[in-house]
Amino acid sequence: MSNSQPVDKERRVWMIACGATGAVAAGATGVTLLSTMAPSERAKAAGAPVEVDISSLAPGEMKTVEWRGKPVWIVRRTKEEVAALAKHDNELADPNSERKPDELTPPYARNTYRSIKPEYFIAVGICTHLGCSPSARFTPGPQPSLPEDWPGGWLCPCHGSTFDLAGRVFKNKPAPDNLEIPPHEYLSDAKVIIGVDKDHKA
Repeated sequence: MSNSQPVDKERRVWMIACGATGAVAAGATGVTLLSTMAPSERAKAAGAPVEVDISSLAPGEMKTVEWRGKPVWIVRRTKEEVAALAKHDNELADPNSERKPDELTPPYARNTYRSIKPEYFIAVGICTHLGCSPSARFTPGPQPSLPEDWPGGWLCPCHGSTFDLAGRVFKNKPAPDNLEIPPHEYLSDAKVIIGVDKDHKA
């Protein structure tokens, strides 16, 4: 085969253009395919389950994820925080989560810890008074807007409602109920799924 034939420049430009167009089309198809595989924003808003990796969550830390347009807290409590939960029942409005259990507390969370695993606490981060989002105040002891024997938990800045580290509301506060525990279950030691459990398909 001779290499002395002249190069058809127009044909070469045409081939490059076609190849580039094909690559762009393939890329767009790949993006479309990936987007259809992921839950849509509408599905998430409607309550699609949310899978969360908790492997990096250290004791004393909290992370927030979104489920049904609501903030959901995942807290890894320290051993000391877990042990302290049973020590202030007399200060709580509903220590045993007896109010609205079907709405606020699934059967597996009707315990002192309000959780499946004592170490982990999962709750919807919305105050049961007027729907504000309470602020984390995990450090125990006296501090502004909190009692001197504060055990750690959350303070709602709107009207002063306080919740312990199991989301239980303290007495004589505007919030009428404990924080909501969403349906959830553990897929492994490192992953939890919010919005679905073995008994409740959200």
